[in-house]
Formats: sequence, C-alpha cells, structure tokens
Amino acid sequence: MSLLPSLLGSAVARRSLLLSSASLGLSFALPALSARAAWSRGSERPRSLLVVWLAGGPSQLETFDPHPGSPSGGPTKAIDTVVPDVQIAADYPGIAAVLDRFALVRSLVSKEGDHERGQYTVKTGYRPEPTIIHPAIGAIAAHELPSPGLQIPRFIALGAAEFPSRGGYLGAEFDPYRVFDSGHKGQNLVPHVDAERQTRRLAALATLTRSFESGRAGAVRRTFHEHTLREALTLMSSDQLAAFDLDDESESVKAFYGESDFGRGCLVARRLIEAGVRSVEITLQGFDTHARNFAGHTAQAQILDPALSALIGDLEDRDLLASTVVLVMGEFGRTPAINPLDGRDHWPHGFSCLLGGAGIAAGQVIGSTDPDGLSKMPSDPVEIADLTATVFRALGIDFAREVATPIGRPMKLSGGKPLARLLADAV
Repeated sequence: MSLLPSLLGSAVARRSLLLSSASLGLSFALPALSARAAWSRGSERPRSLLVVWLAGGPSQLETFDPHPGSPSGGPTKAIDTVVPDVQIAADYPGIAAVLDRFALVRSLVSKEGDHERGQYTVKTGYRPEPTIIHPAIGAIAAHELPSPGLQIPRFIALGAAEFPSRGGYLGAEFDPYRVFDSGHKGQNLVPHVDAERQTRRLAALATLTRSFESGRAGAVRRTFHEHTLREALTLMSSDQLAAFDLDDESESVKAFYGESDFGRGCLVARRLIEAGVRSVEITLQGFDTHARNFAGHTAQAQILDPALSALIGDLEDRDLLASTVVLVMGEFGRTPAINPLDGRDHWPHGFSCLLGGAGIAAGQVIGSTDPDGLSKMPSDPVEIADLTATVFRALGIDFAREVATPIGRPMKLSGGKPLARLLADAV
C-alpha cells in the first residue's frame, strides 16, 4: 500500500504552519532584509546557490536510488514519491513529498574514489592538479552574482567540513566564511569591549598606522590591511548579522527543521538566502559507512529528511525557491556489494544527486543503475563537469567565461557543457 497520501498530508501541514507562523510574526522579518527591501521575490530576484553537502559519500541505494529485493538492495525498503512511478528509500518520507521540486540524477560518474580528491572534483568540476587550485562552485557563484548592499560574506559554509570549499585562484576573499555552530551570530563577531572603548582602540590603531606608513611610499596600503580591517568592522556592526541568529524563530518552526545542528543550519541557510547571500553551503557529516551501512544511513535520514524537506517548503512558501538553485549531493556513492562489515565501500561509477529550484526542469529522473550490481556504468551517465556547467547556466553565469589566475593563466569557470534536459528554459 502506498504511503504517499499520508506523507503528502504531513508535508502540506508542515508548509502551512511555516507560512502561517511567518504571517503571525512568529518568524520575524530580518532587519537586514527590511533595510534592503529593494530585493524582489520569485524569479525576478537575483539568484543564489544553496549546496547541501552530504560528506563521506552517501549510498545511492539507501537514499535516492533503492533496489529493494535485488542482490544489491540489502534490507532497504522503498516508498512512492509525489513523482509518478519514482521511489526513494523509505527513510525519506519528507523528501518523497517534495521530490517534484527536484530533478533526480541517478547516473553521476566520477574518476575519483578518494574522499579528498572526490570532494575537490565534485565541488569544483575539475580533477585535482598540482599547479592550480580551482574555486568551488560556491566561490564562483559568490564571485559572479551581484550582491549590492550585502555587508555579510557572499559565500557562507555552515557546519564542519573535513575538506572545506575554497576560493582557489579567485583568491582568499572567496573562501567561505565558516560557521561551525549554526544558530548564533558566529565566532569572533561580537566585540569583547563596549562601543566607546572600541572607538578609542581604533583611534589609537589609526595613529599607529599613519606613523608606520610614514616614509614607506604607500607600501602599507598595497597590503590591503586597511581594506581588511574596514570590511571586518562593517561586518561586526551590521544589522544583517541577525540572519545567523535563530532567537526570533518560533519553537514550532525550529521543530519542523529537526532538533539537530544540521537542521538549525538549514534554517540559518534559509535566513541567509533571504538576506541576499549569494552562496550558502551546508554540510552533514557521517555518510562514510564502510561498516554498519544500513543503521548508519537510517540515523542520517532522521536528520536529513525533516531538515531538507522543511527547507524546501520554507523557501517555496517565501517565494525564494524560484531564485535559488539547490544542489544535494556528496563526493561519490557506495558499492552495490555489501562487505563483511555490513557496509558499503566507495563507488564513483553511478551515484545520485538532487538538483532543483531556479531554472531547473524538476519532476524528472535522469539515468539508472543496474539493480543486480553487475554493470559498473549506469545508463545515461552524467559527468561532474557537465553538472557544474548546468548549475552555472541555471544561475545565469557564463559557464565558459575565462578568468585569469594571479599569474595570468586563463581558466574557464567550467570545463563541461550544460545538460539541456535539466534546464527549464530548454525543455
């Protein structure tokens, strides 16, 4: 018997409460957003990128490509989704109810089966090279997309990451601002002294700086020290920092996202997107299941399912999903074979991702994998470089544009080509 009616009912109830909470003032408008009312809603709003990173390599068989009853399926069961004839793992009823907001790709292929190299490849669209560090797609989004009036960082990463995204040849300015404890204003942002003492300190620093600059013919200015200090002070005094703080969110809204660090991170991510941040990355650790794969993935689903489904519903209710490209994936999948430790090992030959939001042709499935686990190559394989080019195209970024590295080497933002079938304006 299909579980879909009850799943859809709970998802609709969740979204209704989120919307009604907002209308009753339970989730207060951000001061940053109020001060920047020129931002429009819906598809006319400047686009943003939201990456939900599933670190460690989630099993496609225990998430979005289950094969129950097959040699590779293990004990994982499947449930119907809102997309006709499409099933996902039974641990994800919330995502099943919003799957029509995504395109589901089941045939990603990569040449990298190591965690560090795999994450680099998927996050940048390029394989690692010894002579250059490529920027993550989040850094490119921050670099290429407009952010007028934004006083908080353009690229923000929520949650701990063993191999964090980087700005690469774009420079450290486009490294993400990393927040390890979501729901608070962030580390090193609250002054440790009162405003009067802070002003005296800055005046003393200005005197010392002028003295140090004397006779150095502008050499100090070329270090961008003053620019860095000015940016830091602007950030520390900005009303837009309210986007990081969940104190003004109702307990009922927080509960829908789940009582987890990741759930709080997803709620903060929505607030950051609402405040105009161009690029947000949220990390959920714990998918490297060489042992106890099935129990491990069930535990992860209890965190991921409520948080991601609430996030998608909340973005949609606030008319933000139409301007936000959402990508959900990890560095690779896991083997069809089950090892002696009841685990699955690394598998870059046919794994899954969800891609939805702005510019994406949602409600479809691309590719398939062999339920018997005998064929390494999936049908209709999708290369990582083509996926990143598709993300850029959906964001309105010229994926083929060349950017000069600090030594003058021209580099294309993406080495792939957009997949027309994934793009709403091409179908």
